[in-house]
Amino acid sequence: MGDPRGHTGAPTSGATALGPEDTVGGDVSAGGRLGLPGAIALVIGNIVGTGIFLLPTSLAAIGSVSILVLLLVTIGAIALAIVFGRLGSRIPAGGGPYAYARDAFGEFAGFWVAWSFWLTAWIGNAGIAFAWVGYVNSLFGWRADNPLQNIAIGLVGLWIPAFVNLSGVKNIGLFQMVTTILKFAPLLFVGLVGLFFVNGANFPAWNASGGSLWAAIALAAGLILFAYSGMESVTIVAERLKDPVRNIGKASIYGVLACAAMYLLATIAIFGTVPAGQLTNSTAPFADAINNMFGGGIWGKVMAACAVVSGIGALNGWTMLVAEMPMAAAQDRMFPTPFARLSRRGAPVFGILLGTILTSIMLVYAYLGSEQGFDTILLLASFTTALPYFFSAAAQLYWLVTGGRDVNRGRLVRDLAITCLALLFGAWIVYGAGADAALLGMLMMLVGVPVYIWVKAKRGEYGPNERRGVAARNETV
Repeated sequence: MGDPRGHTGAPTSGATALGPEDTVGGDVSAGGRLGLPGAIALVIGNIVGTGIFLLPTSLAAIGSVSILVLLLVTIGAIALAIVFGRLGSRIPAGGGPYAYARDAFGEFAGFWVAWSFWLTAWIGNAGIAFAWVGYVNSLFGWRADNPLQNIAIGLVGLWIPAFVNLSGVKNIGLFQMVTTILKFAPLLFVGLVGLFFVNGANFPAWNASGGSLWAAIALAAGLILFAYSGMESVTIVAERLKDPVRNIGKASIYGVLACAAMYLLATIAIFGTVPAGQLTNSTAPFADAINNMFGGGIWGKVMAACAVVSGIGALNGWTMLVAEMPMAAAQDRMFPTPFARLSRRGAPVFGILLGTILTSIMLVYAYLGSEQGFDTILLLASFTTALPYFFSAAAQLYWLVTGGRDVNRGRLVRDLAITCLALLFGAWIVYGAGADAALLGMLMMLVGVPVYIWVKAKRGEYGPNERRGVAARNETV
């Protein structure tokens, strides 16, 4: 392909005619780089959004089997975090799943994964904003049945992080650290203290979905994956990390483990403190749990405030990712050039603005075009998330089974087992997202093919056979 970087996903050093205020692949070190604490905060902040704050409501409607599913999904998430750590230490140039797929399977696979993740980022932001609105209403005592009011609140929540991201990476890291601390501690508090208030009579039926047990398990898995999406955050922004070879793996694994402990404890605590009938109709289950534990009063408002902070932090981190993935692909000339343009502050302005606009449209659809807006967004985002996860695990498997190097057989067997588990996990989530989400997600994936054709045509490339034919004809002439 004529790529001097060997498909690493690293930015080019050459400049293009983008104007004096923009750069392609410019040095962002002036804006600061994230160390290990900041990288862990980015992972936790992106994983723990407002999705977990509303997820117990959806899971209660499925049944207590969701707790078992949560445990199984957690095992798969940890396997994926380990795989991301291995991939990130070997390919630390940035781009995450996009770079891994391109390195293993070629250009189109890399584009396909980049497109899928880009869809995930802005669709998922709509899900975070949707749940965030419910806690804003709970915090201020506003009615939650006015869609226009909810849309206005959600748009505020989407555009505040957009302006933070436009201000540069240094402010992103500081904002992420503060919001992560403010939200993680109270969530863990609910998970730990709530265990002392658990009443077995409050738990929903084992299978409350009304369908088969297997269908309930698959649906719960599809919903729960969204709560873990974001574990790959540091692999995408590797170029903005200090010592990415070491810190990518550490941040991914530590972040997932911390979130896994909190998720399991909090879900059990909420199931045990909020009666199933109340929980399935709740728009702020964590606030309801606090109120039930301490008899109402100010504590429910405190938890609602924590959820509001959590949502802003998650939206801040995901707004960063919604621009970073296409930026890495654009630097490899695989996404339209505007995605690669950086401002003087190192911010990919076009990606941030376009992603936020598309998220805003999705949020409006969730309130005006769908009766089950939150679940619809979660399942669609789960499908588009699972594809990059699957291809990342496949890239690691491809590297492990490729010969030509000395290996430790014991370590190889261990790594193969972890990688195969992550691969199966990704495939399972595609199935769990359901037929409707898979159909809509596939249609959105196909929209990317004309974009790929357009970008490739702009490069003047028509495939190796065509180029050889042109060269042969020129020599004949």
